[in-house]
Amino acid sequence: MLKFSYLQIKNSRNLLTHVDENVELSKEFFDRSKELLEDANNIHVTGDFFYDEPFVTGNFTVEADIVAPSTRSLKPVKMHQKFNFTENYSEVEPTQEQLDEEDTIVTVKDDTIDLQKAVEDNLLLSLPSVILTPEEEAKGDFPAGEGWKVVSQEAYQEQQSNKENPAFAKLKDLFKDEKNK
Repeated sequence: MLKFSYLQIKNSRNLLTHVDENVELSKEFFDRSKELLEDANNIHVTGDFFYDEPFVTGNFTVEADIVAPSTRSLKPVKMHQKFNFTENYSEVEPTQEQLDEEDTIVTVKDDTIDLQKAVEDNLLLSLPSVILTPEEEAKGDFPAGEGWKVVSQEAYQEQQSNKENPAFAKLKDLFKDEKNK
């Protein structure tokens, strides 16, 4: 588990506390992410903690080989993920002003910064919203059912631009009699 002492980082003579670790994901993580992520291996986190009053801030890069279900067919898709994240840690409850200014502020309990949980959470947040198998990407097929079908953004926009506005359709017939005179 990747746990660090808030006070040690805050009071360290070194400006940076470097992290370069392999990460083993917990069983609890896989239990809570079972529909989003099937497997994850070779997870590595690098980065630094530093104290910048009133926070200990961490900037990290994570790389992982993952298997996630296709958003179209639910077939497993192997991917390599590489992402960055930054978190601020505070030993006191942040003010509303601080929350408005900073993206992420985590309140530290018992002097412990849990980098393991941060890596796990950000791994889920980094997943693409559309995951396709190579075959699905190549074919461009979309699922369909009785009375419904999924269309691409381009096809939808084209369909909308060709659609006649019902309000204007009524106006078109308004002056029909005048043309015939």
